[in-house]
Amino acid sequence: MKHIVYYLTLLFAMTQFANAQPTKKPLRVGVVGLVHSHVHGILNKAFKQTGQTDIEIVGIAEPNRELAERFAKQHGYPMSLVYATVAEMLEKTKPEAVTDFGRIVDHKKTVELCAPRGIHVMVEKPLATSYADAQQMAALAKKNNIQLLTNYETTWYGSNHKAYAIANTEKSIGDLRKIVVHDGHEGPKEINVNKEFLDWLTDPATNGAGALFDFGCYGANLSTWLMHNQRPISVMAVTQQIKPDIYPKVDDEGTIILTYPKTQTIIQASWNWPFARKDMEVYGQTGYVFTVDGTRMRIRLKGDKNEQQTEATASDAPATDPFAYFAKLIHGETKADELTSLENNIIVMEILDAARQSAKTGKAVNLSQRAQVR
Repeated sequence: MKHIVYYLTLLFAMTQFANAQPTKKPLRVGVVGLVHSHVHGILNKAFKQTGQTDIEIVGIAEPNRELAERFAKQHGYPMSLVYATVAEMLEKTKPEAVTDFGRIVDHKKTVELCAPRGIHVMVEKPLATSYADAQQMAALAKKNNIQLLTNYETTWYGSNHKAYAIANTEKSIGDLRKIVVHDGHEGPKEINVNKEFLDWLTDPATNGAGALFDFGCYGANLSTWLMHNQRPISVMAVTQQIKPDIYPKVDDEGTIILTYPKTQTIIQASWNWPFARKDMEVYGQTGYVFTVDGTRMRIRLKGDKNEQQTEATASDAPATDPFAYFAKLIHGETKADELTSLENNIIVMEILDAARQSAKTGKAVNLSQRAQVR
């Protein structure tokens, strides 16, 4: 009987201790804009995933009331969360961080409003529509000591991180010689993106370009990472309007060539692939590693008679999703990943800006003659 009383007392004490432990509060997040279809990821996480404690959406800034109501019905959030302007949402809800799902050209405005308030920012890729805007955003972030991240779907692919480890940490394929990145799909209209997304995505003023920016940014991001944030010597790009009847204002096909001292990167960005794809090929002096998708990979090392197929796991990536990572970063539980880093994405914007210039003039842009801005 004494033993039973002892164990019951111990169990009660342990329960009380556990209940007394402070619960980590979720990151208070404001959502800026609903016109980028990637917003469904954070809305699903916040309002449909039971038991998730990483983030709490405290406000949504969206002037298009009809769009906000449509998504409210789809995701189940109350319209009381919706504000007409970013400034009002920030003042009324006091978020710790915001995630921007607006037009790319508006990313700068978001940082201008958030940085002086000490509010961290994560934008969807790419960082900006111009290198000049990206530089100003970076200066604001550094001055106000906030995190300014760019979210790419491919950052959360375990395969990319395993490929990086094979190429750069383990150095299993020798010095890098060629990187080839393929990204895109059949086209935004062809895959039936919603009208609000299509309108700005196919406007060079609001998106920066067409497929060149929409999907070229992935390759620039990955190449910069694999090359340890080294700027390329030169950038050469060719764009086409294969479907001018559908995309009269922007390119739907883009190829970018980056030259480094002993490496070359080819970025193939397209709204004309027969199927959606986000994969890459990394060739070294003695072997290669290919990513097929987020998990599947193909590898051939020195001495191998045939290539091997392998798979990465979720643990190879820094987090399961960008918002869990964002919360951990701001709560001091992890350090910034190079793929989402500001340093990387300033170089990405320099590459994209130069690619746009090269495609227009038909000439390569020599970056080695420019001073690097940090």
